[in-house]
Amino acid sequence: MTLSEEQRAAVEDARAAEQPTRRATVPSLEEILFEPLPVLDRGFVRVVDYMGDDAAIVQAARVSYGRGTRNVRDDAGLIGYLMRHRHTSPFEMCEIKLHVKLPMFVARQWIRHRTANVNEYSARYSILDREFYLPAIGDIATQSESNRQGRGDALTEPVAAELRERMRAHAEEAFDLYDSLLDGEDGVARELGRTVLPVSAYTQWYWKIDLHNLLHFLALRADPHAQLEIRAYAEVLIDIVNKWVPITAAAFDAHRLQGASLSRGQVEAIRRRLRGETVAAADVGLSAREWRELATILGEDG
Repeated sequence: MTLSEEQRAAVEDARAAEQPTRRATVPSLEEILFEPLPVLDRGFVRVVDYMGDDAAIVQAARVSYGRGTRNVRDDAGLIGYLMRHRHTSPFEMCEIKLHVKLPMFVARQWIRHRTANVNEYSARYSILDREFYLPAIGDIATQSESNRQGRGDALTEPVAAELRERMRAHAEEAFDLYDSLLDGEDGVARELGRTVLPVSAYTQWYWKIDLHNLLHFLALRADPHAQLEIRAYAEVLIDIVNKWVPITAAAFDAHRLQGASLSRGQVEAIRRRLRGETVAAADVGLSAREWRELATILGEDG
């Protein structure tokens, strides 16, 4: 990740400013406010603003006049209950605004979550910086044989290095063409010039979302089946959530990230096994995939 001197100065100015407020603040989140947190080779996530904390969730759930905090144990118990039973509206009382720099192909996955307010850098109005994503050599892999949208085995280092160099050369050539199309009095409009750029080119946006929908985003994008590059952003976002609302983050980890959702057939299989019965997938109407998923949840071989 690289920032220009002007950009770094703007960040430092923002971090140096102090604003007195009666609103709830979170010291651990204030500590990283405005600071670019590196992701991938050139990306970042910055916390620009936020509203609410764990106590705000409790306050909304109880509809109390004060901060809603009795003690940490009471708050943790209530937040755990809300998370466990999918009572989502109290979590919507907290919001966060992020500045994200990310490759375009990651942005196209990210934007599928239509529950946020987004304002993206305009390549119709401005000229994009010559910045594009290149995967680490160890992350260059074959197509998965079992997952049509995933990676399989990593390629050998010499092969991966050669392919990575071809990817770099292609992106450089695309940016050369982009620059030449925009150059001079006879250059084309920026909205046309951008059409030759690769999806590895970096874009930026401001992304504002409430905590409930952020947690839903993370449940999907921090999952091991998500693409590696968007998982890298999800991991940084999880760290931000841990700093912002630690009680909620712990409940989210326990009930969503490390928890499991079971179908009626899967529940029936567990009940019958607890009674000492031998159960097959067909006995409870489960498909082969559902049976494998149950085995994974129970820590058994498929």
